[in-house]
Amino acid sequence: MTNLIDMNDVELSAIRAQGPGGQNVNKVSSAVHLRFNIVASSLPGHIKERLLAMRDSRITKDGVVVLKAQQSRSQEANKEDALRRLQELVDSIAVLPAVRRATKPTRGSQRRRLDGKAKDGERKQMRGKVTL
Repeated sequence: MTNLIDMNDVELSAIRAQGPGGQNVNKVSSAVHLRFNIVASSLPGHIKERLLAMRDSRITKDGVVVLKAQQSRSQEANKEDALRRLQELVDSIAVLPAVRRATKPTRGSQRRRLDGKAKDGERKQMRGKVTL
């Protein structure tokens, strides 16, 4: 179940990349800065709620996902990388975690546990001083 992101909800801007690269880095704006407003997006409500509840450094207090892509020298490749990462973030939220139902330990497992504790206790009792 993939919820495709509407491109109208995404704001992309080209910026200069950081790091080594010489003249290319100083002249060309190849890095991409992606902003995605969760609240104003066209995603379903339950996915918006789960995204906003996420404790992720990429999500601001205002509910905006901010991603920066600068791995490639190509602006187009960086744009695709940023969009892919945003889609992965949304897809990771879309899958609901399995609900854990609390169960009691079985009678056999309780008995084995207590037998093991008794055996350990007996072994430690034998470690005392030897009297003749």
